[in-house]
Amino acid sequence: MREINVEQITEAVSNLCIDANMRLSKDVENALKTAAEKETSKIGKGVLKDLVLNLDAARDLAVPICQDTGMQIIFIDIGQEIHLVGGNLEEAINKGVRIGTKLGHLRCSVVSDPLERINTGDNTPAIIHTKIVDGEKLTITVSPKGFGSENMSAIKMFTPSATKADIVNFVTDCVIKAGSNPCPPVVVGVGIGGNFEYSAYLAKKALCRSLDIRNPKEVYSNLEDEMLERINQTGIGPQGFGGIVTALAVNIEASATHIAGLPVAVNMGCHVTRHKSVEI
Repeated sequence: MREINVEQITEAVSNLCIDANMRLSKDVENALKTAAEKETSKIGKGVLKDLVLNLDAARDLAVPICQDTGMQIIFIDIGQEIHLVGGNLEEAINKGVRIGTKLGHLRCSVVSDPLERINTGDNTPAIIHTKIVDGEKLTITVSPKGFGSENMSAIKMFTPSATKADIVNFVTDCVIKAGSNPCPPVVVGVGIGGNFEYSAYLAKKALCRSLDIRNPKEVYSNLEDEMLERINQTGIGPQGFGGIVTALAVNIEASATHIAGLPVAVNMGCHVTRHKSVEI
């Protein structure tokens, strides 16, 4: 049995909040650079080049890439051979978010109640997803999620009679309805299966997968390619100014579901789909 003091988790979360907001992961950065070369629209190409310059400026000046530094989404995989000591896990994570928000000069975007709308002033509480896994390692992923893209997400409870074409049409329609709101070129996370809430979790998790990695199951990797092609045929383009690059990638995650259901969730990520991970 391995012991981990939750202070290590606090420190890791704090660092990840800052790093994810100031330095875009290489897979997304490279996809933006490739898109800038590929885009045929003069305005779209100029927009993409500016977005790449913005990444360089954020890194050089140690400032956030985007003014919306997001609500902090935390995925934590805990090895079942680990014993956490020194305090409460959830409190340790939120402490890390508070520290990272202050040290990184991140915008405070979280309100304590959805109707009363009182800002908590420190970006807490975070959204925390925990999973127990084999072994004695602990992996933390922080994904700062801006709501320009989050607000464009959707879910549909299909029945098993739905075809692959129906699913492709639904995902494409979500992007069309979103238009320029999620700051394209977008990354589209799609969750297929599970139930109502789990399909949304899968879609969120899909946004944390590297754009260089396709779904290992051929039926889904083919769907990823088909959806991406359809989305880029919409002509929405970079920041909605028109062009052939509306999305950088479509990532699909799938899970078992009920015999009577076929849930499909779409979680939209903006051109700075941010996520950073560390293993303790």
